[in-house]
Amino acid sequence: MVGTGGRVATFAVWDYVVFAGIILVAAGIGLFQAIRGRKETSSEEFLLGGRQMTAVPVAMSLTASFMSGITVIGTPAEAYRFGSAFWLFGFAYAIMSAITAEIFVPLFYRLGITSAYEYLEMRFSRPIRVIGTSMYIVQTVTKMGFKLINIFTGLNLWGVLIATGAVCIIYCTLGGLKAVIWTDVLQMVVMLAGFVAVIARGAVLQGGLTKIWEDAGEGGRLEAFDFDPNPLKRHTFWSIVVGGSIMWVSIYSINQSQVQRYISCKTLGHAKMSLYVNMVGLWVTVSLAVFSGLTMYSIYKNCDPLSNGDVGTPDQLLPYLVMDILADYPGIPGLFVAAAYSGTLSTVSSSINALVAVTVEDFILPACKNLTEKQLSWINMGLSVVFGALCIGMAGVASLMGSVLQAALSIFGMISGPLLGLYLLGMFFRTPNSIGGLVGMIIGLVLTLWVGIGGQIYPPTAENTNPLPLTTAGCNNTIGQNYATVTPWTSLVTLTPKPDYRPPIADSWYALSYVYFSLLGALTTMVSGMIVSMITGGVYITEKCSTGFQMGADNPAFKEDDMMSKDVEKITKL
Repeated sequence: MVGTGGRVATFAVWDYVVFAGIILVAAGIGLFQAIRGRKETSSEEFLLGGRQMTAVPVAMSLTASFMSGITVIGTPAEAYRFGSAFWLFGFAYAIMSAITAEIFVPLFYRLGITSAYEYLEMRFSRPIRVIGTSMYIVQTVTKMGFKLINIFTGLNLWGVLIATGAVCIIYCTLGGLKAVIWTDVLQMVVMLAGFVAVIARGAVLQGGLTKIWEDAGEGGRLEAFDFDPNPLKRHTFWSIVVGGSIMWVSIYSINQSQVQRYISCKTLGHAKMSLYVNMVGLWVTVSLAVFSGLTMYSIYKNCDPLSNGDVGTPDQLLPYLVMDILADYPGIPGLFVAAAYSGTLSTVSSSINALVAVTVEDFILPACKNLTEKQLSWINMGLSVVFGALCIGMAGVASLMGSVLQAALSIFGMISGPLLGLYLLGMFFRTPNSIGGLVGMIIGLVLTLWVGIGGQIYPPTAENTNPLPLTTAGCNNTIGQNYATVTPWTSLVTLTPKPDYRPPIADSWYALSYVYFSLLGALTTMVSGMIVSMITGGVYITEKCSTGFQMGADNPAFKEDDMMSKDVEKITKL
């Protein structure tokens, strides 16, 4: 009986057929784009789609890359355990979209850059650009491996990894950014269909959407608006709207995977519109994901699979639900696997394309300026294969590291805040120089790593995370009897063991909500960078450089007697 605990069904033949079919279609799109654009072999065509993309497909690609496989299965589990506060991120998405579209898109688009980190050299210096790019590469390669391994380890491990790497390599190598974007459009549709299938079946079983909503209300899952200003509480209105907005600005405004999409648009208007359409896509996606979690609560309100031992981690809750309520419908569980897998494919493929772009623009072209378009084309395709192989290799490493890698990735994710602070420092203030920018970014990074590592070693208490009550009173089986493997989604992530001793700082500084990390890093970088710049003499900016988007005089490319050089001219036109 559904919702009473116990083992659930596993994949049937039709599930594998549906799953494989959707993945083959994704690969087919890449091949189609390769054949369609076989006469267009320029580097700009490969990396930016010839800067001829339109708003809607780019917007769907932006949304799809946001919805990684971890997000597909993680957000419903979040709503199931902690309630619908995650819905408040809709406010953060709106603020992020406006800031990115009106401030960062005009800057990057009019400069005509390919790598987001080119601006760091224009404004500060070559070493800062190299550091920024290197931080992005290390973060992204590591994250790609983890996102692959965390979802699909119930199937043959290396079979899944090789198949995934092969599909991504095929359409990234042959089709470039156009293939990535149009494949993301398909994957976005599949992901939303997966959520709709769960909600529709749940509504039938529970007697309608109204019943699901009533159960969620009775279980305290609809109390989203917590206006407590305490920065230690994991999710409150203020932490999500203020801290969450800065966190998502740092992801969308300066992350190469996102920047590369909107600068591929054919006009500035399309680039801006892609972010606003993406905002609507994020609203729809997070709403369906959260309501899937509320549906899960309605079904399992009297028998929590996690407490009952039916699953081992929260990541397995939604896969368990899918096999529990949809196993009687051949192919539907396969659709949901494809939905989660599509999120992973989208994230990995966009990351591969972005890694190729920054490697070529920030390392290869500055060192080898006389490369022909044909040589660049081969380099682009070769790097796609290399980064695809690295993705597979990192996933293999992730399979051996488990929760250690999860902690490491949380730390890697903290670099976006200090990087955002560095961009804002250069864009809105005249004084900062390269010394101040570098020192400020280092201080911001050290501070966020300190609080982040501390939070991993000493996880926040229930008082700050506020998990909502669950029960096993309605379960037919006792705890420990049903520790089932939920094929094919078993996660390798294990819970971080709690230390025996908690120092006082663990319940204060280390307990800072994770959504404030980016804000902390950005503010620290800006304040310390400004102070160090003033101490070291600042930077001379002439009146010809408009406030906010200047080039630093300590940059070797900056020449007082050649103020209208190409780079300066591009910036002053803003």
